[in-house]
Amino acid sequence: MHNKIDEGRFRELLEESDDLQSDAMRTARTGLNDYVEAAREACVSAGRDASRWGTVAAAAGGAVALGLLSSPTAWAAAGDDVAALQTAAGLENLAVLTYQTALTLPFVGGSSANAVVKAFATKTKDQHSEHAMAFNAAAQRLGGKAQTGTDPKYAEVVKAAVPKLKTAADVVGLAITLEDVAAQTYVKDVGLVTTAELRQLFASVAGVESQHKAILLAVQALVKANEPQLIALPPDIPKLPAAAGSVGFPDTFYPTTMAAPVDEGAIR
Repeated sequence: MHNKIDEGRFRELLEESDDLQSDAMRTARTGLNDYVEAAREACVSAGRDASRWGTVAAAAGGAVALGLLSSPTAWAAAGDDVAALQTAAGLENLAVLTYQTALTLPFVGGSSANAVVKAFATKTKDQHSEHAMAFNAAAQRLGGKAQTGTDPKYAEVVKAAVPKLKTAADVVGLAITLEDVAAQTYVKDVGLVTTAELRQLFASVAGVESQHKAILLAVQALVKANEPQLIALPPDIPKLPAAAGSVGFPDTFYPTTMAAPVDEGAIR
């Protein structure tokens, strides 16, 4: 039967996804630790100029402890880094909330749900939660506050969409939008943050989000083709549509037109 799912193979795929996620987050955290150490060393240099920056340093508190105020330019750059991390955390919090909501729907998380889609939604929700924690940890170590809210712009998009989620295809379409916005934002942020370590953090998470989008695009194509039974692992290759091998990768270069502004989710 075409709707039978090879649960053993799917568990292997989820383990592979976990490995990719773990590698990305481990690398990102190592880079962040290096950044903090470098910032602390910079603090020594900043201290030599304390007579000039003492008043600002006293007001800035935790940010100075990380050595981010050696010049007005460094202060502005540090603020942009924290804003980018808080914006990213807001996007991740929104993704977690959206997947949580989707899993309460019978056709995503209930007995009538496709097992692959349900497992993907559950695992992806957990990964977004880990991303949010990583971004918030970085923001806090740079002297900022953790962003516990959701992205203000796309929260409205989700709020408007939730009452209209009547099928799995509706949920997949909304999830694609959120994954795409997150990936585009992080790709753009790679060129905006100030250090190689933070660029590594954003690039690592962008890769995971783009993987989520690719999987969802493949699922969407099968649902739109009225072939949901082909959402299975391993796939029934002879029955897959011709575009199955390319639908998940529509762009030669990842776009950034939908990227959230660096300060969209910043805490004022």
